[in-house]
Amino acid sequence: MASQLMVLYDKLEKSRLTANHIKVITAAILGDLLEFFDFFLIGYVLAFIIVPWKLNYGQTSAVLLSAGIGAMLGAAFFGAVADRVGRRPIFIATVLCFSIATGFMYWTPEGNWIYLTFFRFFVGFGLGGLYSVDLPLVQEFVPSRHRGRISGIITSCVPIGTMLGSVLAAFLSQIVGWRGLFLIGLIPALLTLLIRAWVPESPRWLVSRGRYKEAENAILWAIGEKRRFNEKVEAGADAAVKVEVHEIDPKARFTDLFKYPRSLLVSWITNLGQQVAYYGFTLWGPTILTLVLNIPAAQAAKLFISVTLCGFVGRLFWSFCSDWLGRRISGLLIGIGGCTFTILAGLNYNTFYGSVSMIWVFMIIAYFFVDGGFAIVGPYGSEVWPRHLRATGMGSAYGFGGLGKIIGPIALAFFAGSSNIVSPKATIDAIVPAFTFMGAFALLTGITYLFGIETRKKSIEEIDAILQEGKGVA
Repeated sequence: MASQLMVLYDKLEKSRLTANHIKVITAAILGDLLEFFDFFLIGYVLAFIIVPWKLNYGQTSAVLLSAGIGAMLGAAFFGAVADRVGRRPIFIATVLCFSIATGFMYWTPEGNWIYLTFFRFFVGFGLGGLYSVDLPLVQEFVPSRHRGRISGIITSCVPIGTMLGSVLAAFLSQIVGWRGLFLIGLIPALLTLLIRAWVPESPRWLVSRGRYKEAENAILWAIGEKRRFNEKVEAGADAAVKVEVHEIDPKARFTDLFKYPRSLLVSWITNLGQQVAYYGFTLWGPTILTLVLNIPAAQAAKLFISVTLCGFVGRLFWSFCSDWLGRRISGLLIGIGGCTFTILAGLNYNTFYGSVSMIWVFMIIAYFFVDGGFAIVGPYGSEVWPRHLRATGMGSAYGFGGLGKIIGPIALAFFAGSSNIVSPKATIDAIVPAFTFMGAFALLTGITYLFGIETRKKSIEEIDAILQEGKGVA
């Protein structure tokens, strides 16, 4: 069986992308898309309730920040559990967590912001968990030559979920009301039926637990040589297997992460830097345009559409570059580009080329890098960990990076001299130091990639070998 597994791994590496690969990828895309639809729905709902409920700054902050805190804790928790019990059951559990929590908000008692905050926490808890498990699951199925761009494309679909929320809020809120929007948030729960039918357990995880026959079924199904992955496995089928490929992995422990300091440094710092730059930029972008151009907020929002569209293009572009140039070089270029154009945007806030604002132009270009960086940071944050710690490591990195959602707003509030850390009011004097601060974090992220291993075109087993042997950059 051991030699047969090596043959199967080789087949998986050399395989074209089959219809079954596409099923796994599609399930992950739908999961990410729908979770961010649920996650950002609250922003549109608050517009309906903040005045009639007479919510003050502290109450609004609690509602908004609760999901971010939940995401940090959920990523660490579900990531660790996924390495123990498998990727597939946690995939299902996280989807149920955030969708059911969103659905429960339909029954929010009038004016009860504490009820809303409580369930918002669990929306974030499920979101952080799903992000930590769906990429490792996909990466452990697809050939290494496709792994970078497929992982990047999955993260590229996140903005579509956010956009879906704005479209439904704009066109359905008058029909179903804000409570009805939350009820629509239950729809992702139906995705669990599709996951059960389309997504088997990761073959690499199954092998790590000595479940070789199930792993064989999953691989043969993925490459199209078997119609079903859930065939019944006879009791004792794995008992006589001589393990020549590797020993069965130990159960993941959080403290084991510190045995891989290089992976810890790279995954944690890149996630932190990426989120500080992104959330700071996104939080202040429309407000800055309103302030500098002296235009209504609605018009600034329209101008920011081109900024976000360029970010979406950036995600797709860097997804392909990660397989072409490699993760480390792509990450470095993203950091340099993000730093350069973010600072240029700040320095040129009062510059116009004819009637065209240069801060707007540089913001569009900067977002190509700042938002595009998510195509690298998430997938790479999973790849740099050994198999038995992959979800735990990625979850811990995403959870640590979540501090960026707090550091970014606090820094902007400091530069603006504001006590409001959720949505600090922009000032002209704060533009240059704030944009320089965000640019510095973008550069820090890019440089940090150079300390990691290169995972381009390397199989999961090759990456594991490099990590276990403590080799240098290969």
